Amino acid sequence: MGRRDREGSEPLNARSPVRARRIMSVIALVVFTALGVFFVVRATATGQPVWSVEAVIAGVAAVVALIDLVVLRGRC
Repeated sequence: MGRRDREGSEPLNARSPVRARRIMSVIALVVFTALGVFFVVRATATGQPVWSVEAVIAGVAAVVALIDLVVLRGRC
């Protein structure tokens, strides 16, 4: 299918958001992993349960970013 055989109204040089999504997922994975480690260290140093909750939240966000990267790898 050449450029002349195109159907629809999509632009000739349309860009996919996959690259931007991959960059954002990598940044989120790094940031939330670092935050998770920080919160675990704070939880062990202070003994306050609020830091453990924060560590779990950061860990879940890191796992979501990792799953998104796996999904993106399967698409490309």
